[in-house]
Amino acid sequence: ESSKMDLTNALRSAFELIGCDVELSGDYPGWTPNMESPILKVMVELYEKMNNEKPHVAACHAGLECGILGQNYPGMDMISFGPNIKGAHSPDERAQISSVQKYWKYVLEILKHIPKK
Repeated sequence: ESSKMDLTNALRSAFELIGCDVELSGDYPGWTPNMESPILKVMVELYEKMNNEKPHVAACHAGLECGILGQNYPGMDMISFGPNIKGAHSPDERAQISSVQKYWKYVLEILKHIPKK
C-alpha cells in the first residue's frame, strides 16, 4: 500500500506542476497472497491431478477483488486464479478461450473437494 501511495503522490505532483487538476477515484486495497495457504495446497494438488502438470503459482501486481475481501475479512484464506488473460483492462483485453474451458472444469472439480471447516 505504501508504494502505491508513493507512486500516486509522485504522479499527482508531476501533473500539478504543469497545471493539471488531479482527481483520484476507484482506488481499492492491495492484497498480499499467502503462499503457504492451506487452500492453495488443495488447489495445486487438484490442478496437478487434473492436468498432469504443475500450475504456475505466482504473486502478480494486479488489482484483485481479494484486496477488498481481505480488508473486510482479515485472516480469510483465499487465492485468485483464472484463465489466461492478455491486455487486461485495455481495449485489447482478451481471454484465451481454451483456457476458459479448462478453468471451468477446474472450478466444478474444486467445488467437489472443498475442505469442510
